[in-house]
Amino acid sequence: MRGSWVPVTGLVVCLLLCACVVDLVLAQIRYSIPEELEHGAFVGNIAEDLGLDVAKLSARRFRIVSGAKRQYLEVNLENGILFVNEKMDREDLCERSPSCFLHLQVVIENPLELYRVEVEILDVNDNSPSFPWSEFNLDITESAAPGSCFPLESAQDQDVGTNSLRSYQLSANEHFVLNIQTRNDGSKFAELVLDTPLDREQQKRHEMVLTAFDGGSPGRSGTALITITVLDSNDNVPVFDRSVYRASLVENAPRGTLVLKLNATDLDEGSNGEVTYAFSGHAPLKVRELFSVDPYTGEIRVKGIVDYEKASVYELYVQAKDRGPSAVAVHSKVLVDILDVNDNAPEVILTSVSTPVQEDAPPGTVIAVISVMDRDSGENGNVDCQIPSNVPFQLHSSFKNYYTLVTSEFLDREAVSEYNITLTARDLGSPPLSTRKTILVQVSDINDNPPRFSQPSYTVYVTENNAPGASICSVTAFDPDSNQNAYLSYSILEGQIQGMPVSTYVSINSDNGNIYALRSFDYEQLRNFQILVQAQDAGFPPLANNITVNVFVLDQNDNAPVIVSPLPKNGTVATEVVPRLVDAGYLVTKITALDADAGQNSRLSYQVLHATDPGLFSVALYTGEIRTIRRLLEKDATRQRLVILVKDNGQPPLSATVSIVLNVIDSVPESLSDFGDLTLSPQPPSNLALYLIVSLSTISLIFLVAIIVLAAVKCYKDRETLSGYNLPPFALPTNCMEVNGNSSLSQSYCYKVCLTPESAKSDFMFLKPCSPGSTKNTLIISHSLNYNSL
Repeated sequence: MRGSWVPVTGLVVCLLLCACVVDLVLAQIRYSIPEELEHGAFVGNIAEDLGLDVAKLSARRFRIVSGAKRQYLEVNLENGILFVNEKMDREDLCERSPSCFLHLQVVIENPLELYRVEVEILDVNDNSPSFPWSEFNLDITESAAPGSCFPLESAQDQDVGTNSLRSYQLSANEHFVLNIQTRNDGSKFAELVLDTPLDREQQKRHEMVLTAFDGGSPGRSGTALITITVLDSNDNVPVFDRSVYRASLVENAPRGTLVLKLNATDLDEGSNGEVTYAFSGHAPLKVRELFSVDPYTGEIRVKGIVDYEKASVYELYVQAKDRGPSAVAVHSKVLVDILDVNDNAPEVILTSVSTPVQEDAPPGTVIAVISVMDRDSGENGNVDCQIPSNVPFQLHSSFKNYYTLVTSEFLDREAVSEYNITLTARDLGSPPLSTRKTILVQVSDINDNPPRFSQPSYTVYVTENNAPGASICSVTAFDPDSNQNAYLSYSILEGQIQGMPVSTYVSINSDNGNIYALRSFDYEQLRNFQILVQAQDAGFPPLANNITVNVFVLDQNDNAPVIVSPLPKNGTVATEVVPRLVDAGYLVTKITALDADAGQNSRLSYQVLHATDPGLFSVALYTGEIRTIRRLLEKDATRQRLVILVKDNGQPPLSATVSIVLNVIDSVPESLSDFGDLTLSPQPPSNLALYLIVSLSTISLIFLVAIIVLAAVKCYKDRETLSGYNLPPFALPTNCMEVNGNSSLSQSYCYKVCLTPESAKSDFMFLKPCSPGSTKNTLIISHSLNYNSL
């Protein structure tokens, strides 16, 4: 058996163009094999005949698709041989059709190729001719004239071609010979012909053997016994009004539909003239299953299901005979033409479906190969296929009844993850019939979407003195991709905060985006900072996105006020002197204190907690100035003790106390004249006051200039430090400068002036010592200025 390429003359150029467009190879190959081959029988080397590489058959998913109910043929993917998978009976597959083919489609992927394979099933002589009955009984009147014909039951042979029924043979006898005739379809039937007259008185019963032979090699045969009974004469036989009847019948006509009515007459009278109708002995069994003949009326009616696709015309052989003795049957032929109706909906076969398809697949990517068929004929068998216009796919026709489903544009899985494409196959009959088949096309994801944060930036407020390890906020991002492409991990980009790596300040949970503080923040040292958080997916290549998290440290009232002056000397209580002759409202001294906190937490108030004489001295609520309430009297004690409470405005408030001993004297010692406004000479010279005012003004001006210069220098340094971490332009301005100097009390101080938007007033705040060695007398003063006051 050899594979032979079938030339496709008129469509070669068209098919080549179609194949180029859809990247599909279409061809046809034919094999011929006999029926009844055992499993594993060789059919052909299909891989060699198609010019395919045997080693790549499995990788390219080589497979065959058959429209038959069983998988009669298979391919060995190791050697490319097409072999018999299941024994085939040609008579079951094609009945008595002169030609019998198995139509296969060979599908190969990467790239997609399609071949049509026809396997012709050749008949073998595996069926012997057989008669419906093993014995036939014929009644023939003795008056039958020589040459009278008597149809015999036909033998049936399921084989076709040369293996079908070819001839009949009658055993030797004195009166009868055989007349073998051929029907329109080529089948044979025999008639018994009377050769010499019969004589009932000599022999009233004759027996002979009828043998049917087929044309196979070796030949087969079947026999039947013919018994002839010689009857007395009935000299008139029925006569049909037509020798051949013809009628038309629509397929699928309901049972009982009248096809036509036979009419035969007999000139005899009585029972010899009563005509009955029946099928002739050689009417095929299939005809008897589909049609019936009323024996009395001669009406031929539909008995079974008439299908145009199985036969377009039927030959009915009927007979009529009277009811008299020695009745002789006469015969006629009825041709019934079957009219086709559109009773078969198209069939849709998915030869190959490539799913899922990547969302970046270019337009024109082949998704499926589809074949359609309609068993009707003419316009009823022509099929048109369509898909909805609102899907990104197109249907291309490669050649008749074959289509390819391709993409018409790029897909987006995030918009539509799968498509249910309804393919509608509709024939051109009237009314048309259609079949719908749904093709599920899934879209596979690629990593084409970076992570997206739920908001453009994050602002976090953290109260100072927080617990290390506590969560301060959580960032959230999402990725519209799927599976691994949507798995996100969070990280903090490298940077510095006050010269230290950002990783020493905060950490992040890579799975859920929770940000944790690694240390306790101190508002007095760090007011705000920024961190850059990155969300990255697990796709290949990975995609990432960054977001800024602004962290603001909120102040807590964690610093109690610190008394700056007056300070105790040598472990004793601070002492001040008060001249006895001063008037009410005289400034005795001023309590100076500061608080390292900010805002309301650093706003201080003063009050007298204890006094020797509560009605003699008072302290200003916000300035801390201690003044006399009235003039001193002789009866007033010369030693007054005051306990001043300094309290901030925080919640809860923190406080400090200072004790002062005031000594009342009659005159001011010269050694205390350097204390300025803390002492008052009874009769100071007029030019001394002028010198003091000029000196204080000069010192204040120099001090102010020094503050401005140092503030500018400190601001420049802070900007350089903050610029290393890319602080945004909206970061809170903190302008600081430090000044070292000596007060009138010969104590060294370091002043740090900070401009913050939280301060509502111009307050000095002492924050921390400048150096470890002078923590007792050296403090940092943070001066919060209102912008309007500048």
